[in-house]
Amino acid sequence: MKLLLLILGIFVSALSVRAQENFTITGKVTDHRSGQPLPFCSVALFNPLDSAIVNGLLANENGGFAFKNIPSGKYYIVAQYIGYSKSVVALPEMSAGKSIIDLQTIALEPDVRTLQELNVTSERQTVENKIDRQVYRADKFLNSQGGTAIDVLRNTPSVTVNSEGEITLRGSSGFLVLVNGKPVQADAATILNQIPANTIENVEVITSPSARFDPDGKAGIINISTKTAQAGRRSFSAGITGGLPAVYTYNNLHHPLRFGADAAFNVRSEKWDFSASANYLRNDIAGRRIGDVHTTIQNVFTAFPSEGERSFIRYNYTARAAVSFTPDSRNAFSAGLYKGFRSQSRRADIVYNNTKTDLLTGKTIGQITYFNSNVAEKSGDIMLGNLDYTHFFANKSALTFSGLFEKADLDGLTTNQNLSLPGRQEILQSSRNPSRNPLNAWRLRADYTVNLGKGRLETGYQFRNQVQKGNFQYLDLDTESGLFQIVPEFSSNTEVVNQIHSLYGQYSAKPGKLEYIAGLRYEYATRAFTAGSEPARNLDLSNLFPTLNLQYQFSNSFRAKAGYSKRVQRSTNSELNPFPEREHSETLESGDPNVLPEFIDLSEVGITKDFGKGSVFATVYNQRIKNVVNRVNSVYNDTILNRIYTNAGLATSWGLEAGSTLNIAKWWQFYAGANVYQYRIKGSLFNNDVQVNTASLVYTVNANTTFRISPSFQLQASYNYLSKRVTAQGEDSRFITPGMSARKTFLNGKLAATLQWQNIDLGLLGTNRQRITTSGRDFFTTTNYIQEIDIFQLNLVFNLNQTSKKSKLPASEFGEKEF
Repeated sequence: MKLLLLILGIFVSALSVRAQENFTITGKVTDHRSGQPLPFCSVALFNPLDSAIVNGLLANENGGFAFKNIPSGKYYIVAQYIGYSKSVVALPEMSAGKSIIDLQTIALEPDVRTLQELNVTSERQTVENKIDRQVYRADKFLNSQGGTAIDVLRNTPSVTVNSEGEITLRGSSGFLVLVNGKPVQADAATILNQIPANTIENVEVITSPSARFDPDGKAGIINISTKTAQAGRRSFSAGITGGLPAVYTYNNLHHPLRFGADAAFNVRSEKWDFSASANYLRNDIAGRRIGDVHTTIQNVFTAFPSEGERSFIRYNYTARAAVSFTPDSRNAFSAGLYKGFRSQSRRADIVYNNTKTDLLTGKTIGQITYFNSNVAEKSGDIMLGNLDYTHFFANKSALTFSGLFEKADLDGLTTNQNLSLPGRQEILQSSRNPSRNPLNAWRLRADYTVNLGKGRLETGYQFRNQVQKGNFQYLDLDTESGLFQIVPEFSSNTEVVNQIHSLYGQYSAKPGKLEYIAGLRYEYATRAFTAGSEPARNLDLSNLFPTLNLQYQFSNSFRAKAGYSKRVQRSTNSELNPFPEREHSETLESGDPNVLPEFIDLSEVGITKDFGKGSVFATVYNQRIKNVVNRVNSVYNDTILNRIYTNAGLATSWGLEAGSTLNIAKWWQFYAGANVYQYRIKGSLFNNDVQVNTASLVYTVNANTTFRISPSFQLQASYNYLSKRVTAQGEDSRFITPGMSARKTFLNGKLAATLQWQNIDLGLLGTNRQRITTSGRDFFTTTNYIQEIDIFQLNLVFNLNQTSKKSKLPASEFGEKEF
């Protein structure tokens, strides 16, 4: 409690901080070629520590500007004008002795993207490295166009997506998702599958988050930044995607369908900024599944190999709107609304051969072959809303109040039938497994920032409330009456309530060549979990989350960084629910109401080197995960395995992440990223009955090379590789997805057509398939998931940027969205 009062005291006292000495910055903006002034040019002053806006204005009719009453410190200026490339000017550090800084002339180059007479464009880097993150440009990955945010993410070295759709960041499946800086509590895969790739500007992988971020997510944070219009402009884009008929259908019941459309509109005026977008995507995939399971119970060995269809019918649609209003230089308002729906139907039509053998006599004591039809339908209906207000004080400090709500309806229905063979005439077993898992969350937040000394102080308070309920039923068919009856053993009602109070303070500065951000976050969290009629399980947690980021600029082209942060992975409803849920014919799934949150120490050290034709970066990192949660198997009966979420001890990983962009020639660019890590789990399962001590070396490679055949035509080849990795009870095999894309622009770049060849295999490479194996003292299971290969899609995108007659832009319209 004393610590909470101390941080709160810092927060309150910061409101009275005032700058000791103020400065004036003057200059003039001109055309680089003609030397003529650019009237009413937009000019903004930024803090380099976090790229936050300090002040902004419009130049006069002669291109002149003056920033007055600026506190001492380091800054940089961004000048923008319609039809010209923006210019970024770093300012010398302002200190006592000189009250006026005259920049003389800032010359802007014509923007080749908007002037039709220029045909040559410069290539921007695929990745930009900052003190706490890597920023990837979405449009650099042609194989993701027409897809979703997941298709963009799989091209980054930090992120992998396996055959099951599991997303991991540096080998860990837990991370926090932000959309334009706003946190999302729903399942990461659900929200990332709803965001169309064509609307994404950048993907930010924040591996060493500072104290102002929520500490959720054991691997860090992924922030998706969507596209916006430039100052004084209107923009409109629309795209359609269509898939060619499937090359391989695997004798599935339905042929896969792939098509979609999206549209986005954005307009920025003197005081208003409005954007809206919508999309629909149908993205089915065909495939097969080949598996084998062995169990041993009381000297009876049961084997039930299986083979058959495993396909997906998937579609989603979203709508998003955002508006900001800046009535004057002191106040800014913003609001946003997001609505998304995703549906997935996984069909597994499998033939099982069940054989029982007496291990004492070696004789077969039972045998049956049957057909299992298992359809698992899942849907996610998500709505997000936010409202923000910022007031800028005379001393250039700012106070922001934010509110956010989230509502997610996560529903499921698994239909399972065992039919006799041959003929499939007799129903041996039939069951239905409906579930509802709604989530309601809201948060209130206040943040204050002020320049203090030669740096910036940030403090804040946040309250979070999250309620997630679960209703899980298992209905079994009574073959005599023909009615489904509920099975209480596999049915339950659950509820988990999380309430979190947070206080944080952090200080950032850039003395000389050193840049640092040091912070501390305190959280008091309560968790209440109830299941059925059992008494509530309550957990109270009081924790500190320190963070530190350092970066040293050895030269303009070489810098080194280091970071540390402590994080938490909170338990989900599925991990806590002790009642078994019948997933399908051979699997039950349950949790542990006493499961503890995972606490993680993240640390990293890295370097970045820029050179004439590209850049390279390398980062060594360590993750130490206490109370690591694993999904492990045990035998329920001779043909059913029970998957259980439980704490498995301590997990550690040491890794090296590296990437490089090379402009080999004007027409040839190459990008490659790799992640290599040693992962080890050490602990015990099932009340120390099973000891775990496994380790493996895992590596991933993501690369693409782009050939610019002409200013309007380019080819890109890509390759994604995930190596074999050890799990708590087995291993997952390697997983590869090569691809190729051809892009042609028309109408001076307004129309772009991209032909994609995804999952290239040609029957030679073993693409898009993965074998997952687990074993224990009394069981062995292995499944080979084979998904569709050689997929062809055509994506058309139309972009229209209309220059407004009025190019005025107020100060607060500059800058990034505040996290």
